[in-house]
Amino acid sequence: MTSVIGVLFDGLAYGSLLFLVAVGLSITMGLMNFINLAHGAFAMIGGYFSVWLTQKTGLPFLATLPFAFFGAGLAGLAAERLLFQRLYKASHLDQVLFTVGFVFSSIAAAHYFFGAGQQFVSTPGFLQGQLRVAGVDLGKYRLFLIAVVILLTIALHLMFAKTRFGAQVRASVDNQDAAAGLGVNVGLVFSLCFALGSGLAGLGGALGVEVLGLDPTFPLKYMVYFLLVVVVGGAGSLRGPLIAALILGVFDVAGKYFIPQAGAFIIYVLMIALLLAFPSGLGGRRA
Repeated sequence: MTSVIGVLFDGLAYGSLLFLVAVGLSITMGLMNFINLAHGAFAMIGGYFSVWLTQKTGLPFLATLPFAFFGAGLAGLAAERLLFQRLYKASHLDQVLFTVGFVFSSIAAAHYFFGAGQQFVSTPGFLQGQLRVAGVDLGKYRLFLIAVVILLTIALHLMFAKTRFGAQVRASVDNQDAAAGLGVNVGLVFSLCFALGSGLAGLGGALGVEVLGLDPTFPLKYMVYFLLVVVVGGAGSLRGPLIAALILGVFDVAGKYFIPQAGAFIIYVLMIALLLAFPSGLGGRRA
């Protein structure tokens, strides 16, 4: 029972990270129907921002997180304005080919500037070790991850549900032409959403250095996981990808722990089952 609780806890922490990185991809795919396989590259950028600042400037890990968010967000905004917006009307095949090329270019750049090895950050002492709760040892850092994702999810929900910008995003997701006719600058809304999604990915990449690891192959290694969260959860929503990320995180960790010989295939079997049961995604929306 202790092992089951521990695996469930680790799966929730892992799923929380997947959601944090993938939520921006869900919104942008739902808004512009743009297949961005390069989303993980911005998570990697945030991770390297955090690593570089801690190693070169001595800045504490927690203090690097805002820089990871804004650095990845600005990189995403620049990429969207200079490159990706040219492909909005292109076929999905062209979008896939271009963004895959972007992934390999980002891998080459990371390899050139930071080398091929795994990167590490020094987490603060109060986040190291374990906390005993009801007889079960829970990692303090994973508790911190879950708490951060809960707070960010609440903040995102309030932003999309209660603010003018959120209303513009929801209107653009539902019907771009109607939103534009009502005076919404859909292009600007998408650029800001892209920057926000990239920033959240960068924050997830920085927070995930301790759990997911960080090396130049990061965008390729986790590309399928981020897509699974969006496909199973449904693009254009928060609730669906959150549920999907938590389910996939728990089953992925449980599969690798209890059935190591077949653990890597568990999430694909689960994906097929969920898509058969919920063809429109858990959130009821598909890009």
